[in-house]
Amino acid sequence: MSWSFPIGRLFGSEIRIHVTFFLLLAWIGVAHYQTGGAAAAADGVLFILAIFACVVAHEFGHALVARRYGIRTPDITLLPIGGLARLERMPEKPSEEILVALAGPAVNVVFALILILVLGATVSPEALARLEDPQLSFLARLASVNLFIALFNLIPAFPMDGGRVLRAVLAMRMNRVKATELAARIGQALAFGFGFLGLFGNPFLLFIAIFIYLAATAEAQSVGLQDVARGVRVRDAMITRFSALAPNATAGDAADLLLKTTQHEFPVVDGGGRLRGILTRKSLIDLLAKEGREGPVLDAMTRNIPLVPQSAWLSDALKRLQDGSVPAVGVTEGGITVAGTTEGGRFVGYVTSENVGELMMIRTASASPAAAGDRQEKGPLLPQ
Repeated sequence: MSWSFPIGRLFGSEIRIHVTFFLLLAWIGVAHYQTGGAAAAADGVLFILAIFACVVAHEFGHALVARRYGIRTPDITLLPIGGLARLERMPEKPSEEILVALAGPAVNVVFALILILVLGATVSPEALARLEDPQLSFLARLASVNLFIALFNLIPAFPMDGGRVLRAVLAMRMNRVKATELAARIGQALAFGFGFLGLFGNPFLLFIAIFIYLAATAEAQSVGLQDVARGVRVRDAMITRFSALAPNATAGDAADLLLKTTQHEFPVVDGGGRLRGILTRKSLIDLLAKEGREGPVLDAMTRNIPLVPQSAWLSDALKRLQDGSVPAVGVTEGGITVAGTTEGGRFVGYVTSENVGELMMIRTASASPAAAGDRQEKGPLLPQ
């Protein structure tokens, strides 16, 4: 994730902190200092750090259970709104997804029980309502927060853990795509409910409503894309009509192509037909602003573009798009993809998230009742 940097590794996952997290610490420190002096500021900052330590443990709960099913977690990022564990994928077997989803809240429940039963903390609504009050017990507030995190994450809406549990339970009775769509609609309905309550003076609920609604929509779209991609070959979805740039091309050459075509990205291909990189429109504009029309495209293009043969399943290309955070996946005539290069294959096209999305829209429209009725009325397209 951009604007974040690593601080270490644990259990095979890189721990990263988003820069905005430090803004939160600074704001907490200043606010507490103004009301209670240095002691209150120290208590506020330490309490926030303790909360986020519990958040990291929550995310590692997901990661360690996912690892049992062969799913890696490349990194965990701390944000002001919580933690984000980037799993390679979620298990598609419902029972496994339920265990992975519940592992995070279970960690917080265990922490709360330790604080209550071992360290003598007491949990009360007052402690949860006055988390910023240093006069209340530090351990009581921390135990209350852990219980709140567990319960909040069990809300049956994406991207909450409860939303994934709901999807897994529904997937036991229907296919995964339909289960995701239904779970997403339930999540969106809850988002509207939170938004309505937020109108009565709670801006935090409004923020949660927007976050849940967008996340539920994104999850449904992502699963729908994956479902479409499983039954399609890369050659049936790739972009084959495009203008390419030579390795010695300049920003001026790329700018001319940008005006003459509708492309948003330009493959940089050498004389041997090998893909050297992809120049995006944003990178081109940045290059023009920095070095003018004479700036070499090699300085601005995205390198190490993953490659797949055109006979591969589209799901393979989609996975590389999502995992690698690259603007496109290159397609070759054939051969075996090894460490970012393809042996025996010439670059023949590329796949972007946008054209995969367009394929999904076409498939969805073609499968609609109106389209099916129209085909039935017109009869077969080919003679019998």
